[in-house]
Amino acid sequence: MANSLLRTDKEIAEIYGRHKDMTYRICFAYMKNIMDAEDVIQDTFCKLIESGTAFESAEHEKAWIIRTATNLCKNALRYWWRRRESLDDYEAIQAKDVFEIDDTFNAVMALPDKYKTAVYLYYYEGYDSTEISKLLQKPQSTIRYYLSQARKILREILGGDLSGE
Repeated sequence: MANSLLRTDKEIAEIYGRHKDMTYRICFAYMKNIMDAEDVIQDTFCKLIESGTAFESAEHEKAWIIRTATNLCKNALRYWWRRRESLDDYEAIQAKDVFEIDDTFNAVMALPDKYKTAVYLYYYEGYDSTEISKLLQKPQSTIRYYLSQARKILREILGGDLSGE
């Protein structure tokens, strides 16, 4: 494993540039507010610097960042004071111009975390169920079940037919 001191500032900046928007969307999907999402993004890239992980490919790099950001979000949400916060302010993300918030996105954000993560990675990041199962370290059949259940819930919330996947 490479020493973190061997990774240059330029390399860190390049990795950050490639993955900052995706990491922001993932963190915001969990944290529901800009400040907490930014804190977790910072922690994610600090972990990258500390770990000195040598990536085998661009996909390995992306998967590592997704997994780390997701785990850090889940850890942050375990604190008792997080359960007492209002989640109504997540529309403020539009100020970042990262992506458009519409009724579909609001419905996805209302899903339980296990479904929300799978749907986000599938529809917003373009991963297939095999890749998601590796990222989340769950069986592929579980991921397909999550996507199926999420589609049912979204149909109820949004109405209409979502079969145009």
